[in-house]
Amino acid sequence: MSDRKEQPNTRISPQGMIEVSPRAIATIAAQAVCRSYGVVGMAPANLRDSVVQVLRQEDQHRGIEVHINKDSIAVDLYVVLEYGTRISEVAQQVIATVSYALNKSLGMPVSTVNVHVQGIRTE
Repeated sequence: MSDRKEQPNTRISPQGMIEVSPRAIATIAAQAVCRSYGVVGMAPANLRDSVVQVLRQEDQHRGIEVHINKDSIAVDLYVVLEYGTRISEVAQQVIATVSYALNKSLGMPVSTVNVHVQGIRTE
């Protein structure tokens, strides 16, 4: 076995090593976000020309940045919300839902979940 220090997205057992990629973590987070009330969808992390677009289902991981620190995981979410919803309430619900989903699915410590509201859909 190697001397590689165990990261929060890695589990080492006598049978071998399990490593979960940042993209897999982003996919789990995207599924949790899209189940949240008031969320229209994910937006790309980098906005071009200040135009907000809702990402297609298969590209939703692009609206999430996963940061793996030495002992925990931080997640930045870029979302588009529904007009008329209370932004702070929706954001708090998204944070709770994503934290729960990642802890339940992966058993990994999540230090922070940051919600960046990229736009509001009025239609």
